[in-house]
Amino acid sequence: MILTVTLNPSVDRALEVDALVRGEVLRAGDSHIDPGGKGVNVTRALLSNGIRSTAVVPTGGAEGDQLIDLLKAEGVDMLAVPIAGRTRSNITLAEPDGTVTKINEVGPVLSDAEFQQVSEAVLTAAAAADWVVICGSLPPGPGIAAFTDLCERLVAAGTRLAVDSSGPALLAGVTAGASLVKPNREELAEAIGAELCTLGDVVAACEKLRRAGAGTVLASLGADGAVLVDEAGVLAGTSPVSVPRSTVGAGDALLAGFLAAGARGYAALVEGLAWGAAAVSLPGSRMPGPGDLDRTTVQLNHTPDPSRPLRSD
Repeated sequence: MILTVTLNPSVDRALEVDALVRGEVLRAGDSHIDPGGKGVNVTRALLSNGIRSTAVVPTGGAEGDQLIDLLKAEGVDMLAVPIAGRTRSNITLAEPDGTVTKINEVGPVLSDAEFQQVSEAVLTAAAAADWVVICGSLPPGPGIAAFTDLCERLVAAGTRLAVDSSGPALLAGVTAGASLVKPNREELAEAIGAELCTLGDVVAACEKLRRAGAGTVLASLGADGAVLVDEAGVLAGTSPVSVPRSTVGAGDALLAGFLAAGARGYAALVEGLAWGAAAVSLPGSRMPGPGDLDRTTVQLNHTPDPSRPLRSD
Protein backbone atom coordinates (compact mmCIF):
# COMPACT_ATOMS: atom_id res chain seq x y z
CA MET A 1 0.00 0.00 0.00
CA ILE A 2 1.20 3.51 -0.84
CA LEU A 3 0.25 6.19 1.69
CA THR A 4 0.03 9.75 0.35
CA VAL A 5 0.01 12.88 2.48
CA THR A 6 -1.48 16.12 1.16
CA LEU A 7 -1.10 18.84 3.78
CA ASN A 8 -2.92 21.46 1.69
CA PRO A 9 -5.60 19.64 -0.38
CA SER A 10 -8.24 21.39 -2.46
CA VAL A 11 -11.40 21.20 -4.47
CA ASP A 12 -10.38 21.87 -8.08
CA ARG A 13 -12.72 23.32 -10.68
CA ALA A 14 -11.41 23.19 -14.26
CA LEU A 15 -13.03 25.23 -17.04
CA GLU A 16 -12.25 24.97 -20.75
CA VAL A 17 -12.23 28.32 -22.61
CA ASP A 18 -11.55 29.18 -26.25
CA ALA A 19 -9.04 31.86 -25.26
CA LEU A 20 -8.11 33.61 -22.04
CA VAL A 21 -8.65 37.35 -22.61
CA ARG A 22 -8.06 39.64 -19.66
CA GLY A 23 -10.97 41.94 -18.84
CA GLU A 24 -13.48 40.11 -21.07
CA VAL A 25 -16.55 38.01 -20.28
CA LEU A 26 -15.62 34.44 -21.22
CA ARG A 27 -17.92 31.55 -22.00
CA ALA A 28 -16.77 28.24 -20.59
CA GLY A 29 -17.12 24.95 -22.41
CA ASP A 30 -16.71 21.73 -20.49
CA SER A 31 -16.14 21.98 -16.75
CA HIS A 32 -14.91 19.45 -14.21
CA ILE A 33 -14.79 19.37 -10.42
CA ASP A 34 -12.16 17.04 -8.98
CA PRO A 35 -10.55 16.39 -5.62
CA GLY A 36 -7.25 18.23 -5.69
CA GLY A 37 -3.80 18.31 -4.17
CA LYS A 38 -0.66 16.58 -5.37
CA GLY A 39 -0.80 13.64 -2.98
CA VAL A 40 -4.51 13.21 -3.62
CA ASN A 41 -3.75 13.02 -7.35
CA VAL A 42 -1.06 10.38 -6.76
CA THR A 43 -3.56 8.24 -4.86
CA ARG A 44 -6.24 8.74 -7.53
CA ALA A 45 -3.82 7.71 -10.28
CA LEU A 46 -2.72 4.62 -8.37
CA LEU A 47 -6.28 3.54 -7.63
CA SER A 48 -7.27 4.10 -11.28
CA ASN A 49 -4.68 1.46 -12.13
CA GLY A 50 -5.62 -1.05 -9.44
CA ILE A 51 -2.88 -0.21 -6.93
CA ARG A 52 -3.79 0.20 -3.26
CA SER A 53 -3.33 3.67 -1.85
CA THR A 54 -4.63 5.66 1.10
CA ALA A 55 -4.73 9.46 1.20
CA VAL A 56 -4.19 11.48 4.38
CA VAL A 57 -5.93 14.85 4.11
CA PRO A 58 -6.71 17.60 6.63
CA THR A 59 -10.21 18.88 5.83
CA GLY A 60 -12.47 21.65 7.09
CA GLY A 61 -15.59 23.66 6.22
CA ALA A 62 -18.08 23.04 3.44
CA GLU A 63 -15.28 22.64 0.90
CA GLY A 64 -13.71 19.99 3.13
CA ASP A 65 -17.00 18.10 3.16
CA GLN A 66 -17.16 18.42 -0.63
CA LEU A 67 -13.60 17.09 -0.93
CA ILE A 68 -14.51 14.06 1.17
CA ASP A 69 -17.61 13.44 -0.96
CA LEU A 70 -15.57 13.67 -4.17
CA LEU A 71 -12.98 11.22 -2.84
CA LYS A 72 -15.67 8.81 -1.69
CA ALA A 73 -17.31 8.98 -5.13
CA GLU A 74 -14.01 7.80 -6.65
CA GLY A 75 -13.63 5.02 -4.10
CA VAL A 76 -10.60 6.60 -2.46
CA ASP A 77 -9.53 5.17 0.89
CA MET A 78 -8.73 8.18 3.07
CA LEU A 79 -7.78 9.35 6.53
CA ALA A 80 -9.50 12.73 6.89
CA VAL A 81 -8.18 14.78 9.81
CA PRO A 82 -10.66 17.53 10.85
CA ILE A 83 -9.31 21.09 11.07
CA ALA A 84 -10.89 24.41 12.00
CA GLY A 85 -10.07 26.19 8.75
CA ARG A 86 -11.76 25.90 5.34
CA THR A 87 -10.28 23.60 2.70
CA ARG A 88 -9.17 25.70 -0.26
CA SER A 89 -10.74 25.87 -3.72
CA ASN A 90 -8.66 26.24 -6.89
CA ILE A 91 -9.62 27.23 -10.43
CA THR A 92 -7.98 26.04 -13.65
CA LEU A 93 -8.61 27.66 -17.05
CA ALA A 94 -7.58 25.43 -19.96
CA GLU A 95 -7.26 26.67 -23.56
CA PRO A 96 -7.44 24.44 -26.66
CA ASP A 97 -3.68 24.57 -27.30
CA GLY A 98 -2.96 23.12 -23.87
CA THR A 99 -2.17 26.43 -22.16
CA VAL A 100 -3.31 26.25 -18.55
CA THR A 101 -3.86 29.14 -16.13
CA LYS A 102 -4.26 28.21 -12.47
CA ILE A 103 -5.61 30.30 -9.61
CA ASN A 104 -4.76 28.65 -6.30
CA GLU A 105 -5.92 29.77 -2.89
CA VAL A 106 -3.33 29.85 -0.12
CA GLY A 107 -5.20 27.39 2.07
CA PRO A 108 -6.24 27.27 5.72
CA VAL A 109 -3.92 27.82 8.66
CA LEU A 110 -3.02 24.62 10.49
CA SER A 111 -2.41 25.08 14.19
CA ASP A 112 0.48 23.30 15.84
CA ALA A 113 -1.99 20.90 17.44
CA GLU A 114 -3.67 20.17 14.08
CA PHE A 115 -0.34 19.51 12.36
CA GLN A 116 0.58 17.18 15.22
CA GLN A 117 -2.69 15.29 14.70
CA VAL A 118 -1.92 14.91 11.00
CA SER A 119 1.63 13.78 11.78
CA GLU A 120 0.46 11.13 14.23
CA ALA A 121 -2.09 9.83 11.70
CA VAL A 122 0.69 9.55 9.12
CA LEU A 123 3.15 7.84 11.46
CA THR A 124 0.53 5.31 12.57
CA ALA A 125 -0.59 4.48 9.03
CA ALA A 126 3.01 4.33 7.78
CA ALA A 127 3.54 1.05 9.60
CA ALA A 128 1.41 -0.72 6.97
CA ALA A 129 2.71 1.22 3.95
CA ASP A 130 5.31 0.35 1.33
CA TRP A 131 5.87 4.05 0.67
CA VAL A 132 4.87 7.31 2.33
CA VAL A 133 4.58 10.07 -0.25
CA ILE A 134 4.35 13.65 1.02
CA CYS A 135 3.28 16.00 -1.76
CA GLY A 136 2.47 19.63 -2.37
CA SER A 137 2.87 22.93 -0.61
CA LEU A 138 2.89 23.42 3.13
CA PRO A 139 -0.20 25.16 4.48
CA PRO A 140 0.18 28.35 6.51
CA GLY A 141 0.87 27.70 10.16
CA PRO A 142 3.32 24.88 10.85
CA GLY A 143 6.93 25.91 10.57
CA ILE A 144 9.52 24.03 8.57
CA ALA A 145 10.87 22.53 11.79
CA ALA A 146 7.63 20.59 12.32
CA PHE A 147 7.70 19.29 8.75
CA THR A 148 11.38 18.34 9.05
CA ASP A 149 10.60 16.45 12.25
CA LEU A 150 7.88 14.45 10.48
CA CYS A 151 10.26 13.51 7.65
CA GLU A 152 13.03 12.54 10.05
CA ARG A 153 10.70 10.40 12.17
CA LEU A 154 9.49 8.54 9.09
CA VAL A 155 13.02 7.86 7.84
CA ALA A 156 14.16 6.83 11.32
CA ALA A 157 11.32 4.30 11.43
CA GLY A 158 12.64 2.69 8.25
CA THR A 159 9.90 4.10 6.02
CA ARG A 160 10.58 4.60 2.33
CA LEU A 161 9.78 8.30 2.04
CA ALA A 162 9.11 10.24 -1.16
CA VAL A 163 8.81 14.03 -1.10
CA ASP A 164 7.34 16.12 -3.92
CA SER A 165 7.36 19.70 -2.71
CA SER A 166 9.23 22.96 -3.11
CA GLY A 167 11.44 25.38 -1.24
CA PRO A 168 12.36 24.52 2.35
CA ALA A 169 9.99 21.52 2.40
CA LEU A 170 11.81 19.88 -0.52
CA LEU A 171 15.19 20.51 1.11
CA ALA A 172 13.87 19.12 4.40
CA GLY A 173 13.03 15.88 2.62
CA VAL A 174 16.49 15.80 1.05
CA THR A 175 18.43 16.36 4.26
CA ALA A 176 16.19 13.92 6.16
CA GLY A 177 17.34 11.22 3.74
CA ALA A 178 14.18 10.66 1.72
CA SER A 179 14.43 7.64 -0.57
CA LEU A 180 13.00 9.71 -3.44
CA VAL A 181 12.42 13.38 -4.20
CA LYS A 182 10.57 14.60 -7.28
CA PRO A 183 11.08 18.28 -8.05
CA ASN A 184 10.02 19.95 -11.27
CA ARG A 185 12.41 22.21 -13.16
CA GLU A 186 11.52 25.36 -11.20
CA GLU A 187 11.66 23.60 -7.84
CA LEU A 188 15.00 22.01 -8.69
CA ALA A 189 16.46 25.36 -9.76
CA GLU A 190 15.24 26.96 -6.53
CA ALA A 191 16.72 24.14 -4.47
CA ILE A 192 20.24 24.64 -5.82
CA GLY A 193 19.97 28.40 -6.34
CA ALA A 194 20.87 28.38 -10.04
CA GLU A 195 19.13 28.58 -13.41
CA LEU A 196 18.75 25.33 -15.35
CA CYS A 197 19.24 25.86 -19.08
CA THR A 198 20.46 22.49 -20.34
CA LEU A 199 19.96 18.82 -19.62
CA GLY A 200 23.44 18.80 -18.13
CA ASP A 201 22.37 21.51 -15.66
CA VAL A 202 19.46 19.32 -14.56
CA VAL A 203 21.66 16.26 -14.07
CA ALA A 204 24.19 18.28 -12.05
CA ALA A 205 21.41 19.68 -9.86
CA CYS A 206 19.98 16.20 -9.25
CA GLU A 207 23.41 14.91 -8.29
CA LYS A 208 23.78 17.81 -5.86
CA LEU A 209 20.54 16.81 -4.10
CA ARG A 210 21.76 13.20 -3.90
CA ARG A 211 24.99 14.35 -2.27
CA ALA A 212 22.88 16.32 0.24
CA GLY A 213 21.01 13.18 1.31
CA ALA A 214 18.34 12.15 -1.21
CA GLY A 215 18.48 8.56 -2.42
CA THR A 216 16.92 9.04 -5.86
CA VAL A 217 16.00 12.23 -7.70
CA LEU A 218 13.29 12.20 -10.36
CA ALA A 219 13.06 15.61 -12.05
CA SER A 220 9.98 16.33 -14.13
CA LEU A 221 10.64 18.74 -17.00
CA GLY A 222 7.27 19.24 -18.70
CA ALA A 223 7.57 18.89 -22.47
CA ASP A 224 11.26 17.95 -21.98
CA GLY A 225 10.23 14.76 -20.20
CA ALA A 226 12.05 13.67 -17.05
CA VAL A 227 15.50 12.88 -15.70
CA LEU A 228 16.20 10.09 -13.23
CA VAL A 229 19.42 10.14 -11.19
CA ASP A 230 20.15 7.35 -8.71
CA GLU A 231 23.00 5.09 -7.62
CA ALA A 232 22.89 3.38 -11.03
CA GLY A 233 23.53 6.60 -12.94
CA VAL A 234 21.51 8.87 -15.19
CA LEU A 235 18.48 8.12 -17.34
CA ALA A 236 16.48 10.67 -19.34
CA GLY A 237 13.27 10.23 -21.26
CA THR A 238 10.38 11.88 -23.06
CA SER A 239 6.85 10.92 -24.05
CA PRO A 240 5.38 13.33 -26.63
CA VAL A 241 1.69 14.25 -26.48
CA SER A 242 0.03 15.05 -29.80
CA VAL A 243 -3.06 16.79 -28.39
CA PRO A 244 -2.40 18.24 -24.93
CA ARG A 245 -5.50 19.17 -22.91
CA SER A 246 -4.32 19.94 -19.39
CA THR A 247 -0.98 19.75 -17.60
CA VAL A 248 -2.66 19.83 -14.18
CA GLY A 249 -1.63 16.73 -12.27
CA ALA A 250 0.78 15.47 -14.94
CA GLY A 251 3.72 15.48 -12.53
CA ASP A 252 1.61 13.66 -9.95
CA ALA A 253 0.70 10.98 -12.50
CA LEU A 254 4.40 10.69 -13.41
CA LEU A 255 5.27 10.08 -9.76
CA ALA A 256 2.42 7.59 -9.33
CA GLY A 257 3.50 5.59 -12.36
CA PHE A 258 7.12 5.59 -11.22
CA LEU A 259 6.13 4.27 -7.79
CA ALA A 260 3.70 1.73 -9.27
CA ALA A 261 6.54 0.17 -11.28
CA GLY A 262 8.90 -0.16 -8.34
CA ALA A 263 10.50 3.31 -8.28
CA ARG A 264 13.73 2.03 -9.79
CA GLY A 265 15.40 2.17 -13.19
CA TYR A 266 14.29 1.83 -16.78
CA ALA A 267 10.90 0.18 -16.32
CA ALA A 268 9.79 2.64 -13.63
CA LEU A 269 10.74 5.69 -15.71
CA VAL A 270 8.90 4.29 -18.75
CA GLU A 271 5.79 3.79 -16.64
CA GLY A 272 6.05 7.21 -15.07
CA LEU A 273 6.42 8.98 -18.40
CA ALA A 274 3.50 7.03 -19.88
CA TRP A 275 1.25 7.98 -16.96
CA GLY A 276 2.32 11.62 -17.10
CA ALA A 277 1.70 11.88 -20.85
CA ALA A 278 -1.71 10.26 -20.45
CA ALA A 279 -2.66 12.83 -17.80
CA VAL A 280 -1.74 15.68 -20.18
CA SER A 281 -4.12 14.17 -22.75
CA LEU A 282 -7.06 14.27 -20.30
CA PRO A 283 -9.19 17.27 -19.23
CA GLY A 284 -8.89 19.02 -15.88
CA SER A 285 -7.07 17.01 -13.26
CA ARG A 286 -8.38 13.62 -14.31
CA MET A 287 -5.96 10.80 -13.64
CA PRO A 288 -5.30 8.14 -16.31
CA GLY A 289 -6.46 4.54 -16.14
CA PRO A 290 -5.04 1.51 -17.97
CA GLY A 291 -6.91 2.32 -21.18
CA ASP A 292 -5.31 5.78 -21.35
CA LEU A 293 -1.70 4.59 -21.26
CA ASP A 294 0.53 4.31 -24.33
CA ARG A 295 4.02 3.16 -23.44
CA THR A 296 5.10 2.95 -27.09
CA THR A 297 5.62 6.72 -27.27
CA VAL A 298 8.20 6.72 -24.46
CA GLN A 299 11.81 7.28 -25.53
CA LEU A 300 14.64 6.75 -23.04
CA ASN A 301 18.32 7.59 -23.25
CA HIS A 302 21.07 6.20 -20.99
CA THR A 303 23.54 8.79 -22.31
CA PRO A 304 21.58 12.05 -22.67
CA ASP A 305 23.34 14.95 -24.35
CA PRO A 306 24.28 17.35 -21.50
CA SER A 307 24.39 20.31 -23.88
CA ARG A 308 20.80 19.86 -25.04
CA PRO A 309 18.93 23.08 -24.18
CA LEU A 310 15.69 22.93 -22.27
CA ARG A 311 12.65 24.52 -23.84
CA SER A 312 11.59 27.88 -22.53
CA ASP A 313 8.25 27.93 -20.71
